[in-house]
Amino acid sequence: MSTVAMNDFRNQPEALVKAEAAACERVIRSGWWILGDEVASFEKAWAQWLGVPHAIGCGNGLDAIEIALRCLGVGPGDEVITTPMTAFATYLAIVRSGATPVLADIDPQTAMLSPTSVERCIGPRTRAIILVHLYGQIGPVEQLQRLATGHGLQLIEDCAQAHGAWLGGRSAGSFGSIAAWSFYPTKNLGCIGDGGALTTASDELAEASRSLRNYGQSTRYYHPLLGMNSRLDEIQAAILSARLEYLTDWVRRRREIAHRYDVSIRSRAITLLPLPAEATRHAHHLFVVTTPQREELQQFLKQQQIESLIHYPVTIHQQQSAMNVARDPQGLRHAEAHARMCLSLPCHPGMSDADVDRVIAAVNRFGA
Repeated sequence: MSTVAMNDFRNQPEALVKAEAAACERVIRSGWWILGDEVASFEKAWAQWLGVPHAIGCGNGLDAIEIALRCLGVGPGDEVITTPMTAFATYLAIVRSGATPVLADIDPQTAMLSPTSVERCIGPRTRAIILVHLYGQIGPVEQLQRLATGHGLQLIEDCAQAHGAWLGGRSAGSFGSIAAWSFYPTKNLGCIGDGGALTTASDELAEASRSLRNYGQSTRYYHPLLGMNSRLDEIQAAILSARLEYLTDWVRRRREIAHRYDVSIRSRAITLLPLPAEATRHAHHLFVVTTPQREELQQFLKQQQIESLIHYPVTIHQQQSAMNVARDPQGLRHAEAHARMCLSLPCHPGMSDADVDRVIAAVNRFGA
C-alpha cells in the first residue's frame, strides 16, 4: 500500500513536466537570466489572473513582506500588528524592516487573526496590520479594513497560502494597500525553488517595490533608495507561467477534497474548522483539524501510511528568539491552545479519490 503524502511533486501531469522542461530550456537559450522577458511575462499573467493592476516578482515571501513594509514607509519606531499563528517569516519581515511586531490573538473557531484582539493592540505607534490568510482562507478583511481606515493604518495581506482564494469576486491580495505572496514549492502555486511577489493597485507602491527588490535602483547605477537583492529569476518565472495554467483546476480539486472531508469526517475525537459560507473564500492550501489527542492521531495515521503535519506547533511568541515580543494585553491563549491541537491532513490536487477515502476512513476509525 502506497503512502498518502502531504505533497507529491512526482505526480505532476506529464504535459506539465514537459512544459516546465521547455520553459527552462527557453531561458537557457535566451541568454538573459535575470529580470528579463520571463519575469515580465509572469508578472503580467499573475496580475491578470488575480485581477489587480500590478504584480512584482521577488526572491521569496519573506522578502515580499519586508518590501511591502518598506514601501509603506514602515520602519524604526513603528509598530505592526499581526498574528502569532503563522510562519516565522511574517514576524521576521517586521523585525527586518526595523519596526516592532505586536501580536494579536486569533479567533478560536477559525484560527484567523481576531479583529477584537487587534483593536486592543492598537497604540500611538501602530502603523500597519498584517493579515495572514491562514491555511488558504481569506481572513476578516471586512472588519480589518474598517479598523485600519478608522485608525489611519495600512492593511497588508500575507497571501503566502491563499493562491486561488476569492471573496465577493475579488482575489486575495486585492483588499489591502499591498500584498505579499510566496511561491515556495508546497504553495498552491509553487515554483521549483524559492520565489515571491507583491501585488498592489498603487502605481507608487509598485514602482517602489520594483526599485527595492533590485538594490533600490531607479535606472541602472542610480540608487535613490537603499534596496536589497530580491529578484525572481527567469527560470522560476518561466516555470510559474507554465504552472499557472493549472492553478484553477488545482484549487478546484483542493475544494472538492476539503468538502468531502467536511461532510464525511465524523470522529468524535476531532473538531473540524468551519468552512466559510462563500466557498471560494478558501483555497485550501491546508486542511486543518484540531484534537487534544494530536500525537496519538498523527501516530495512528502514520501506521495507516498517511502523512500529516503540524502548522504550526510553536506560536511566534513561544519561539526562543521572540519571547519578549509585545502582545495583546489579555494574552494569546487562543493561539496557544490552537497550536497544541492543530493537525494538517493531506489535501492536494495529486490525491486520488481512493486516497481521500483512505484518509476519511482512517480518521473516522480514530477514537471510534
